[in-house]
Amino acid sequence: MTRAEIFEKLNEVFRDVFDDETIVVKDETTADDIEDWDSLEHINLIASVEQEFDIKFTMGQVVTMKNVGDMADLIEAALKGN
Repeated sequence: MTRAEIFEKLNEVFRDVFDDETIVVKDETTADDIEDWDSLEHINLIASVEQEFDIKFTMGQVVTMKNVGDMADLIEAALKGN
């Protein structure tokens, strides 16, 4: 899966979780950029991303994510089996 395909799926997940069809995430997108992205929604987001990509993040990975680019990097690595 290419990085562009990962971002296409991430956009779908973010739009679904935050119920906002206008969301377009980029590498530098953070919780500060999305109005309803709080700690509770972060848990829902992580679970939805894991389900969409059929992967599991470790707690260590979750706490190191600073932006959507970091999330995409972890997804890319998981899909490659790293």
